[in-house]
Amino acid sequence: MKTIKRYSVPTGDICIGEGDLGSLEYLSLGDYGKIKNIKADFLGLTDEIDGVPHGELMPLEDKWVVTVSTQYGCSMKCTFCDVPKVGPGKNATQDDLSGQICEAIYLHPEVKKTKRLNVHFARMGEPTFNANVLYYTAEKLRSDVESLIPGSKVHPVLSTMMPRNNKFLEEYLKMWCDIKGGFGGDAGLQISINSTDEKQREEMFGGCALSLKDVADICGRLPAPVGRKYALNFALADGYDVNPGRLEAFFNPEYFMVKITPMHKTRSCRENKIDTTDGYEYFTPYKGVEQGLQKYGFDVLVFVPSYEEDEGLITCGNAILSGNLPKEYKLTNA
Repeated sequence: MKTIKRYSVPTGDICIGEGDLGSLEYLSLGDYGKIKNIKADFLGLTDEIDGVPHGELMPLEDKWVVTVSTQYGCSMKCTFCDVPKVGPGKNATQDDLSGQICEAIYLHPEVKKTKRLNVHFARMGEPTFNANVLYYTAEKLRSDVESLIPGSKVHPVLSTMMPRNNKFLEEYLKMWCDIKGGFGGDAGLQISINSTDEKQREEMFGGCALSLKDVADICGRLPAPVGRKYALNFALADGYDVNPGRLEAFFNPEYFMVKITPMHKTRSCRENKIDTTDGYEYFTPYKGVEQGLQKYGFDVLVFVPSYEEDEGLITCGNAILSGNLPKEYKLTNA
């Protein structure tokens, strides 16, 4: 793979590469450090996050985030996401996956090793439609990273919307759980929930995601997590229902934690009037939800990005290939 365009934004780079089937989008990002934009009482991070000012990033030698596309576009119809605007989902090949990760690492030849390389399968596409993600992660990911930045520790993370028409979904997730064990528990599984109200879920996922009960039935048959718990993701938006009792009835807090973010400011969110009022300035939108979930025994992590991260279009649901551009960037044609 060759990087053909590189958009440098305040927290890293958005890249367009030429894959086996066309253009793919991937990210190389720095991190502020969890003390800056995370509240998680169970981790000892107890300060409420009232906005996240842009500032100095952690050295990539300490933490480096690479986010890759598992598909060219996406066939899910989520109303908060710009990726379906790119086109229907066609699966990236194993060479595509390898190429994105290696190209992202090539951007910084000065970095010889990192303590933590987070590889997120979360830019474009629904990864559970693509078995290449499983085979690549299990068989090739570590050797790719070792060949470029030897001694680095890799943390792969898979994010899924739990698609309704994927008959291999349960088998896929069980295979990912095996991979998680093979990474000593450091691999992550994130499941997008966003609301406990079925009507809201049907609308936000465009009718393409399983019901909460069906999600819970599959998750209830997964093995106990090795290492970190499985994450139930809530991109919080005005009016979205988060009923902690309903969630606890479906998901065991011993195996599942909850991650809360604001709904990111994608073009689709603006078009569909989906917003998290005050979610970038105050902790208020999260406080009641966090406390309610904690009462039912859930570990809760609240993650708040900075304006620069959202306006730089590096947050979930964005895609340069959809025709949107960051507010501030420097373009390099490779």
